[in-house]
Amino acid sequence: MAPMQKFMKQRLVYLSIALITIVTGLLVRHRQDLFQDIVNLYLGDVLYAFMMYYLISFMQPHIKSFHRAVIALVTCYAIEAFQLVEAPWATALRTTILGRLVLGWGFLWSDLLAYFIGIVLAFYSDRFWLAKDGAVV
Repeated sequence: MAPMQKFMKQRLVYLSIALITIVTGLLVRHRQDLFQDIVNLYLGDVLYAFMMYYLISFMQPHIKSFHRAVIALVTCYAIEAFQLVEAPWATALRTTILGRLVLGWGFLWSDLLAYFIGIVLAFYSDRFWLAKDGAVV
């Protein structure tokens, strides 16, 4: 397979995984009654980081997986830190559905651990499943 076709196939796989993760995260949020409180508290953040890894991978499939993981983790941490900003425009942005889903609402130290777990799971799933296909690892 030509290198360009390989990157296009990888991008399609990465985007598909990110979209499936988004749908899964929305379903988990919508059906919180099905899960214990501890799961509801952290699963969304784990899935958010998992999705972030695959979105970064979709945008930059040629970068090694470790570097994509670092970029995704720093992105998640930056978004979490942005939750400390209480400017009126930031608060107004968070009141929208998209703003709340993308940016979250309140800073929690425990979210940082959940993001780390999500990135680790994404990183190792990428290395285990997708590296078999000759992807950049």
